Amino acid sequence: MKTITSVIVAGAGLALAAALGAAFLRRTPAVAPLETVESVDLQRYQGRWFEIAHYPAWFEHASDKNTTAQYTALPDGRIRVVNQTTSESGSARVAQAVARVADPQTNAKLKVKFSPFLPSGDYWIIDLAPDYSYAVVGDPRRRFLWILSRTTQLPAPVFNQISARLIAQHYDPARLIQTTQE
Repeated sequence: MKTITSVIVAGAGLALAAALGAAFLRRTPAVAPLETVESVDLQRYQGRWFEIAHYPAWFEHASDKNTTAQYTALPDGRIRVVNQTTSESGSARVAQAVARVADPQTNAKLKVKFSPFLPSGDYWIIDLAPDYSYAVVGDPRRRFLWILSRTTQLPAPVFNQISARLIAQHYDPARLIQTTQE
């Protein structure tokens, strides 16, 4: 009798889990795949970028300032990445990585590796000014987001246009943390 009761309880539990799972899936809106720009000229993309804003991330603090990224082409086709920021206490922090192109047809999808002990991260260029004056970088799961500029500031109309395009890409601009550049 205990066995039959256990089977009935287990079956009811599975049915309830399936019903709840189906209800959750119905309520979760389908998000379109993240779109990247059509193409990136990596020669033009290299150089120094100033971080204008970013999504919160465990490796980046809201109080960080003067955050920059320097991209340099390597002879083997990979890209050297040097991220630098100044902490609230005034000390400089530097993180170095190597990026490789994950989509050679567009050069808009890269894989960045900061440590041999960690997996590579997605670095997708999802918006880029025609003159390479700003870039927006995200990841396909929309956990990370950076707005970069060749200058320390972006004009408000440009920032607002970028924010509007982010909404179309299913990002929430309200989550952006502005980066102080001095």
